[in-house]
Amino acid sequence: MNQQKPFRLITIPVSHYCEKVRWALTRLKFNFVEEPHSPPFHLLSTAKLGGKTTPILVTDTEIFTDSTDILKYLNSITLDENKLYPSNPELRQKVEELEELFDSELGVATRRWGYSYISNDYKNIQRSWCQGVPKIQKILFPLSFLSMQKILQNKFQLTPESSQESYAQIKILFAQVDELLADGRTYLVGDKFSAADLTFATLAAPAIQPPEHPITRRPLEELPVKMASEIKELRETPAGQFALRLYRERNI
Repeated sequence: MNQQKPFRLITIPVSHYCEKVRWALTRLKFNFVEEPHSPPFHLLSTAKLGGKTTPILVTDTEIFTDSTDILKYLNSITLDENKLYPSNPELRQKVEELEELFDSELGVATRRWGYSYISNDYKNIQRSWCQGVPKIQKILFPLSFLSMQKILQNKFQLTPESSQESYAQIKILFAQVDELLADGRTYLVGDKFSAADLTFATLAAPAIQPPEHPITRRPLEELPVKMASEIKELRETPAGQFALRLYRERNI
């Protein structure tokens, strides 16, 4: 595709669904400009574009408001050798099934797990939400923090039990990936990197904290002890090692 001008990518930078699209755009070598925002200020941009959440991709002719829709669009305008979805119908179906599983279950579980631990941690939330955003949003963050805390608690159903409920879900999904990897395969489907691999790595990222992740996170020793312990445990699983490897290879 001959891009007339760079795509616009509206993000909450720390969002793992935004990271999914950011990685795809980078890997497929599309020109794009990221427009980062912190909650709730992202709503000022998304509302104008017909969406409520991020990521949103704006092209010359279309607007996409879902991470999977964005990947499928990028795939449709990408050269065959770089495509994220196999041309073989059976393999493509497997990729799409795994992508849907990770989108609907893993991404939800890792987000709820992470916020269960840090939603009351002002410094951690500030660091996560304010990287790269406009200066005025950084200035206004202290004023929005308390209201956003309540929104997080309600939206993601954060309770004293939610971290362990979500951690149990993450372990089940990691075990499913462990089983796929047990035969020694390099990628989850077929012999090429696909949307299934990209989606697993990015949506698992909050729970394994890859050092190569573009959004800087606090060192493990600065996190709650139990949270750090669970990150280390997940990193040691075959699925965790797989996601960490993909991040190490991200820019190769």
